[in-house]
This record gives sequence, structure tokens and C-alpha cells, in this order.
Amino acid sequence: MIGEYSVFELLLFAVLVIGALILDLHAHKSDRPISMRDAALWSVFWIALSLAFAVYVSIAHGRAQGMLFLTGYFLEKSLSVDNLFVFIAIFSSFSIRPEFQHRILYFGIIGAVVMRLIFVVLGSSFIALFGKWALTLFGVFVLWTAWKMWQSSRQEAPEIEDYSQHWAVRLTQRIFPVSPQLHGHNFFVRHEGRCAVTPLFLCLVVIEIADVMFAFDSVPAVFSLFAGLKEPLPLGTQTFLVYTSNIFAILGLRSLYFLLAAANRFLSRLEAAVIVILVFIGIKMLLGVVGTFHVPAEVSLAVVFGVLGAGVVASYFFPKKSPSDSEHPIQ
Repeated sequence: MIGEYSVFELLLFAVLVIGALILDLHAHKSDRPISMRDAALWSVFWIALSLAFAVYVSIAHGRAQGMLFLTGYFLEKSLSVDNLFVFIAIFSSFSIRPEFQHRILYFGIIGAVVMRLIFVVLGSSFIALFGKWALTLFGVFVLWTAWKMWQSSRQEAPEIEDYSQHWAVRLTQRIFPVSPQLHGHNFFVRHEGRCAVTPLFLCLVVIEIADVMFAFDSVPAVFSLFAGLKEPLPLGTQTFLVYTSNIFAILGLRSLYFLLAAANRFLSRLEAAVIVILVFIGIKMLLGVVGTFHVPAEVSLAVVFGVLGAGVVASYFFPKKSPSDSEHPIQ
């Protein structure tokens, strides 16, 4: 058992994740760009699967835990928006055509499932060893993440990074021979009589490293939701909810990527909403460590969902002007 969750529930979660990934792979086995309709339908599927699991948690373990799962899920989804915009830049750096992007994202998500497990276990162990000191550090780190995002959002023309020169690419090039050209959807090919990696594999490596860096922000943030509860949950229960909410959120990233790539101009204010959420969570965690204030799970969910909704509405009615809009005003 992990906290209040049985072996059966662990197996149920594993079957859902593995079965859904197999279904996704079968549905997208051909090399063709994913249409907006297809991406929207798959996004609905992943969200429905996550909500179904939240309903199960609420019925089996109480409404509060269901609310915490949903809060962690929506928080991870909101943090993932920035990740997806970085993915767009990475694909551009490697000149990856749309018909191959979904394959890279699929294997990237499989890698993320494993890496998030490592991060969640490390975070849980850190809390078990250092208790309130660990929670305090997590709270400070979440606030620092919010400040870092705010500083980045103030840059009018952020520098576009060339991910093809990423340190992970240079390291991979030292270990493996590299074929300079794409070979369909293959990650490995025979090049000059040797097994070589393709640009597709180099892109996958950078995607995985980027997700690891994002995990440094998202995992402490979701753990922070559990600080300050009036009735603290066992650490094992927290670990289960943090990991499952993380995984259900990232499972739908591939479909969400293709939607956001087309609709990013309508989400220009979402980063500000995420900053507000992170400040709320960081302060909530620090107050919870001190023991002076307790925020019910329902309130946390309402704040996260409400602020995200406000960010989407603000993006629609008050979109940020892109540099091209300023240079070429509408007559």
C-alpha cells in the first residue's frame, strides 16, 4: 500500500495509463500531421479519463482527496502550457516537420512518466527526512519560480534559444555518430556502416531534458498543495495523489500541444494567471508550515480553476500585441 491506497488501486492506475498509451499509439501509428479536430477529440478523451479517476478517488477516499487530485491536475496542466511553447521552439530549432512531431512527443511523454516518478519519490523522501524544513524550502522555491516567471514575462523581446546547440545535443554527439538528415520517423539508422542517431533522436533528448527541468518547478508546487490542510494526509497518500495528478496531466500534453500551437495568441495572459496561482500556493504552504492558517481543498481548487479561467478570458478580450502587430498596424 501507499498511504491509504491499495495495491489494487495502484494496478488500476497502471492499467489505465498503459492501456491509454497503447490506444494512443495505435490511433497515431501513421506519419501524418494531427488535425485540430483529432487533437480536440483526444484532449477531451484525456480530460474525461482524468475526471473519471478523480470521481473514483472522491468516492473511495473522500471528497477532499478528490479535490486535491483535481487541483494538482489543473495546476500541472497550467504549468505545462509554458512547457509546450518551449517544445514549439525546440521543434523549430531542429526543423522537425509536423508529421513527425507527435512521435517525438509520444516517446517524450513515456520518458516523462518515468522521470516524474523519480522526482515524486525524491520529493516525498525529502519531506520524510526533513519535515517542515523541506516544506518551507518547497514553499520558497514555488515563490521563487513565480518571481522568475514574472521577470521573464517583463521582457518585451525575449531571446529565442537555438536548441540545436543545446548541451545535451553536444553530449549525445560525443557518444553516438549522428546522421545529418532525417530518415522518416526513425531515431536510429545505419550511417557509414555504423549505428547513428538522427536529428529526431537529438530533438527527443532535448525534449526529455526540458521536461526534467520543468519537473523541478511542478513537483514542489503540487506537493505544496498539501501543506496547511486542517487534517494532514499521510505522506504516502500525498505521494500517490501528486504522482497520479502529474501523470494524468502530462498524458494529454501531446494533443494539447497541437491545440496550443494553433491557439497560443489566445493564451497570452495565461502566464500571469499561473504566476498568481504559484504565489497563492507558495504563501499557503508557508502559512501551513507555521500552522497559522488552513486552506480547505475546495478553496484551493476554486482559486486554481478561477484564476486559470480569468487568464483565458483576459487573453481573449485583452490579448497581448505581438511585435508584428506593432510593426504592421491594421488600417
